[in-house]
Amino acid sequence: MAVSIAVESPLQDEVRELVAELNEALLALSPPEACYHLTVEQMAEPGVTVWIAREDGRAIACGALKRHTADVGEVKRMFTRPECQGRGVGREILAKIVAAAEEDGLAELVLETGDQHPAAWAIYEKAGFTRCGPVLDYPDSPYSVFYQKQLGRASSAA
Repeated sequence: MAVSIAVESPLQDEVRELVAELNEALLALSPPEACYHLTVEQMAEPGVTVWIAREDGRAIACGALKRHTADVGEVKRMFTRPECQGRGVGREILAKIVAAAEEDGLAELVLETGDQHPAAWAIYEKAGFTRCGPVLDYPDSPYSVFYQKQLGRASSAA
């Protein structure tokens, strides 16, 4: 079964279901005040690009790039359905996000993830992200883990 990954609108019923699954999974691991969800409507706003992975036409994973400034982007809404995890789909979506950020000329990508998500940490760290303090306007929380990755000339000079 081949997996395809493409930029899609989040305003589709099947993507809404996928995002609802993501929200449910996050709320099972972190208190509501420590979950910083983008709604599908926010995911459809200008400055946000959403990738959907499909297998046999079924949406199985997602990820998004939210551009905050001309220099800084954020990785958001990374999720692979549990039955499809461990196959590299999340890694492929993250690679597309990083490539798009580089193509846009962003200098840095940042993200916030939960303190109970070691599989996510592994994907980010293998992709060259490093842990850091709070990013953007996120509060310093024991439930959050923050990452950053320098892009472009900054990453090749390191």
